[in-house]
Amino acid sequence: MPLKAYDLTGRTAFVTGAAGGIGRASAVLLAEAGATVHCADRDADGLHGTAKLIEDRGGSARTHVLDVTDRTGLGAAVRSCGRLDVMAAIAGIMHSSPVLETRDEDLDRVLNVNFKGVLYACQEAARLMLAHDTRGSIVTMASGAVDTGGPGLLCYGAAKAAVVQLTKTLATEIGRHGIRVNAVAPGWVRTPMTDRHDRAAQAHTESRMARMSPLGRVGEPDDVAHTVLYLASDASAFTTGQILRPNGGVAMPW
Repeated sequence: MPLKAYDLTGRTAFVTGAAGGIGRASAVLLAEAGATVHCADRDADGLHGTAKLIEDRGGSARTHVLDVTDRTGLGAAVRSCGRLDVMAAIAGIMHSSPVLETRDEDLDRVLNVNFKGVLYACQEAARLMLAHDTRGSIVTMASGAVDTGGPGLLCYGAAKAAVVQLTKTLATEIGRHGIRVNAVAPGWVRTPMTDRHDRAAQAHTESRMARMSPLGRVGEPDDVAHTVLYLASDASAFTTGQILRPNGGVAMPW
């Protein structure tokens, strides 16, 4: 397939969680592919840094300081795009606690950001695409946690599993309008969100995850961003309702 299929020139993308990590890498790459990128996050400083990276490379960026759990604020930001071709709902938080120690507030906080925030982004994007008869692409962010499980991952894994169900359901509901909906389920990726331990613990975790991978390494944000670009572009024109797994081979579901 010609590289033109990855060209997003003249298109508009909206990226949540764009202040850092996978969200920043995806926003920058979508801009490099030609899209005007609306970057959203609650971290104003990080958001400014992402926009500067895009603009320094000749791209076009708009910023929206918001919390994805605020349906009203998120909706207003999405509608301000006018026309929308790509939604990348990437914002998320990490939480770890044993099942027997998980509190209501832990579950509510993670579900609010990692599931409801994605749901709101998908709803607003789909409504705008339908209103403008746009054959767009919605990309959600799931996780390898839905394939591998693991101690302490109840809240995070449950929310990401809900994202997978949302992705498949929405794909079946709006596919007839030419709108594609797919999820990315990364393995362990070196980001500010995963770098939440002391240096020794972090190095141990990354070493263990690298040994589990046939490729012998952990992921970088760009590894996932390239998957987001593929799903956002015409290169994946016949792909919908799918879960793509840039995970280094740690999990290989049928």
